[in-house]
Amino acid sequence: MPLPILALAFATFAIGTTEFVIMGILPEIAQALSISIPSAGMLVSAYALGVAVGAPLLAVLTARMRRKQALLLLMCIFIAGNSFCALAPAYRALMIARVLTSFAHGAFFGIGSVLAASLAAPDKRAGAIALMFTGLSLANVLGVPLGTWIGQNFGWRATFWTVTAAGVLAAAALAALLPAGRDGSALDLRGEVGVLAKPQVWLALAMTVLGFGGVFVVFTYIAPILVQASGYAPASVTPLLVLFGLGLVIGNSAGGRLADRCELRALLAVFFLLIVVMGVFTQSMHGRAGSAFTLFVWGIAAFAMVPGLQMRVLRQAEGAPNLASTLNIGAFNVGNALGALLGGAALSRGAALDALPWVAALMTLGAIAAAGAAMWTERRGAAPGITLAKASGDG
Repeated sequence: MPLPILALAFATFAIGTTEFVIMGILPEIAQALSISIPSAGMLVSAYALGVAVGAPLLAVLTARMRRKQALLLLMCIFIAGNSFCALAPAYRALMIARVLTSFAHGAFFGIGSVLAASLAAPDKRAGAIALMFTGLSLANVLGVPLGTWIGQNFGWRATFWTVTAAGVLAAAALAALLPAGRDGSALDLRGEVGVLAKPQVWLALAMTVLGFGGVFVVFTYIAPILVQASGYAPASVTPLLVLFGLGLVIGNSAGGRLADRCELRALLAVFFLLIVVMGVFTQSMHGRAGSAFTLFVWGIAAFAMVPGLQMRVLRQAEGAPNLASTLNIGAFNVGNALGALLGGAALSRGAALDALPWVAALMTLGAIAAAGAAMWTERRGAAPGITLAKASGDG
């Protein structure tokens, strides 16, 4: 792994850890701040909303900065936000600090993806993005379990101080290893906003919302599924999630290689695989061995789409990719929230846990429809009689 991309991966590891680790320390936070578990759970929702809103906002505000400078500024926001979380005296202060931290998340992943792709050869750019996103998948395998253990044994504030320290190390690595002059001149703000007029960019964002949202229809409720449907003890949920995380690492790497060949066909293949896995999971979740194996395969499929989704936006927004790339990170979080909402709505209407994979499959069908529309638009734009410039404008 090239050292600059290694630095980006370490930063995404820190950011991914702070996003997901709070789920493991919600009871400690609720008890310490004298709030209910549902109220503590709002810290998760607020973070996702902050990513969706803050990503394009900070992308615009940093548009005239060089990418290295922008990334270092975002890491400073990340460090400050986690420090405020550790020091928060009450629930409201912690909520504000979480939202502040989330603002750095989407913009960092968006701008970092552009920089990672620029550091690689044209036929290796999706692989470079996959290497960067390895940090996010490793956060689920290592960072979240470690942060949860620290919070359970030394208090939830210690978890945030640990993540803050990781952010300081990541910022130092970025300052030392990122090239200062590889990203050219300051970004063109008008061009960044103008790229949103391309239908292919919006189709790519729709694929992200629907494809990743389908994953969170089920993943949001994976703990009750494993305990109530599969028959595992609550203590077994953490190692099973590590198994899922290992699948994420494998899928992220494989997805990058596939997307470098043809990201749209690769995405279609992954979407179909996810539907098959969800169909299997409706049955396999009722046994321990079957649910564990399906969880691992599901992890591979879930993150196999990530490099392709991000690369799709970069290619369709070529020439002004930063805002679109950052919006795509927000789209991941919109998908997370929408998937959780649909899954919760199904359960509240009396659906059983084994019905959730079917809801996820229906959502993934929407992603297939968006991919099909993107493919049809590309073929239409490349049809005889259409000029090259027009075809390029259609994506």
